[in-house]
Amino acid sequence: MILFLAYSAVFLSLLSGLLALLMRQRGNVLRLGLYGLEKTPFLPRSCIQLFTEYLTEQDYSSRLQRLVFILLGTSGIFAMVAGLCVLITQGIEIDQLRLGLPWLPWHVRFDSLSGFFYLIIGLAVFAVSLYGPGYVQSNDEQQHPFAILGFFTGIFIAGMLMVLLADDAFFFMIAWELMSVSSYFLVAFKHEHSANRRAAFLYLIMAQVGALFIILGFGILASYADSFRFTFDALRNAELSTSWANIAFILALLGFGMKAGLVPVHVWLPEAHPVAPSHISALMSGVMLKVALYGIIRFCFDLLGDVHTYWGVTLLIMGAFSALGGIFYALMQANLKRLLAYSSVENMGIVFMVLGLSMIFKAHGYEKIATLGFIAALFHAFNHALFKNLLFLGAGVIQQQVHELNIDAMGGLIKRMPHTSKLMLVACMSISSLPLFNGFVSEWLAFQTALQVDVLDSEVLRSLIPVAAAALALTAALAAACFVKVYGTIFLGQARSRNSAKAQEIGDKGMLAGLSILASLCFLFGIFPAMVIQLLNQVSSQILGQSSANTIAADWLWLAPISANHASYAAPFVLCGVIIAGGISFKYLRRDPAMTLRKSDSWDCGYGGLTPRMQYGCTAFSMPFRRIFAYIWQIEEKIDKQHQGGLSQQVTEIHYQLSIQDHCWAKIYNPIERIVNQLARFVGRIQTGNIRVYLAYSFATLILLLWVVSL
Repeated sequence: MILFLAYSAVFLSLLSGLLALLMRQRGNVLRLGLYGLEKTPFLPRSCIQLFTEYLTEQDYSSRLQRLVFILLGTSGIFAMVAGLCVLITQGIEIDQLRLGLPWLPWHVRFDSLSGFFYLIIGLAVFAVSLYGPGYVQSNDEQQHPFAILGFFTGIFIAGMLMVLLADDAFFFMIAWELMSVSSYFLVAFKHEHSANRRAAFLYLIMAQVGALFIILGFGILASYADSFRFTFDALRNAELSTSWANIAFILALLGFGMKAGLVPVHVWLPEAHPVAPSHISALMSGVMLKVALYGIIRFCFDLLGDVHTYWGVTLLIMGAFSALGGIFYALMQANLKRLLAYSSVENMGIVFMVLGLSMIFKAHGYEKIATLGFIAALFHAFNHALFKNLLFLGAGVIQQQVHELNIDAMGGLIKRMPHTSKLMLVACMSISSLPLFNGFVSEWLAFQTALQVDVLDSEVLRSLIPVAAAALALTAALAAACFVKVYGTIFLGQARSRNSAKAQEIGDKGMLAGLSILASLCFLFGIFPAMVIQLLNQVSSQILGQSSANTIAADWLWLAPISANHASYAAPFVLCGVIIAGGISFKYLRRDPAMTLRKSDSWDCGYGGLTPRMQYGCTAFSMPFRRIFAYIWQIEEKIDKQHQGGLSQQVTEIHYQLSIQDHCWAKIYNPIERIVNQLARFVGRIQTGNIRVYLAYSFATLILLLWVVSL
């Protein structure tokens, strides 16, 4: 039954993609439908008339779009139910599908780890299914056909679900490539812009390079497996030497790390996510990155089995650089979706940091602390899926209403878009890890894991882990500053552009419903995190062989990762305290009926009226950080002043230009590009166009091969 639900989720997502291809086939659909109805015996004529009226030319497109998203929403529901069922029952469902090679059918395994990520995908897809119909209405059908968008969206979601079901390397890579290639077409959906084509091409290149690393990693395991088999059961039993295990780990980290957006292999992410449609950006950032996390957990904790300390140290350091680098670059962005993309780099860095801590403690035999870190990493991945989907979908609403993503051109939207502003406030508070919201709980658990460093005997680790914890604290503080900037600049103050001044609240209830569900879950799991942690205990039991019984010391009331005397967090009590303090403050401030509400103009410093130019913008807000941490970015600032008068003392106009570049481009990828171009030019010299030269090449190759065979 559970596998039926999992298969149904895949089938419905594929069906939604195929159904989208009928967008411009109304005539064929109408003829085929009428033929089928006429051949149906005892069918009233009213049914035929109703079918014809339902497929009128003016309603056909919108109704087909809604049907596509209904199927996606149903797929999300099936995925959620399947994930919850396998988590609750703690079962392992195994199956074979005769769809692969003749000697290698597709092996299917659905366990607690797969079920947890199924749950993440299901939640995100269901929210997108509510949001999507209203969002795609603004697309130009001639220039951006829904058939392409809907088809590749269904394939993309099906590919992610199939990755979670795969129990052999062959099936895994087919599903992985299905996910990667379909998302390439979604990134390139608005291909008329050269920047979009460049971002899509960059994403495709890095996706294929990452896939190559993953294949090599599986190849190393398979070479030590029984009869060179590719099933995961055979790979689990492979006996690798320490050196080959290290090589396989590095290959897996590079392959899955590219998809997860870890520094320095993250450069595709801030280019691809901003140019994709907003609901696709939400799925890529909120869900696809988690599939990469699933891959590294499955490969290292499940297939390789015995983890080593230096693997954890590698993840810890790489995660710390990703977390700090991501939030530093997010802080400098003026494009909202690009800022959110860099924020995803930061959050995935946090997840990998805590996963590295789990590896370190597991390698030293501290199973319960390792389990705590493992749960904290997965819980933060779950939380990130919720609030990052909410942020990207909210960015799509803002883009539709304001017609741009430049934060410096917005302002005052809290008055014009009150519902969106409340939902985005929840998202910003969640991602800033403020108490009462889900982001706080997972980061608090991460800190509790790092604080157990005193049990380790290694002096190096006892010095390194506190430094990493300090980096995590700095990351959290910078994230709060970043999203104070986002919310304050976009929603508060005065409008900075004509489009922002004319913006109105979104009229589509489905779009607001999708955002509202995600916002409610961010608050719910911030108050009652034990509901998710109980499910994560099932995952840790299957993967690590250890559940964290002490993680929930008093059921749903509070969390005590180590012991109630050591450290605990009771979100319901904090909520009660906030409500009481707020009620007392409200009653005190409103104690005089004559002074219940007073409105007055803001203080304008004697300038005679406030204007939008007097406000702090996005760039001005981040300027102190830019001065303090100047060496982190490649900064180019240019100030052009126009003067009036002979002595050039009166400045009439000032133009300020700021350009911030990623160091990884200048120090890693640009040199690689130059080397590749030089090699291409060198290799191109062999293409002389002379048949005699080509025959000589063939003869020389034949002689070389004969010599190699004779050895």
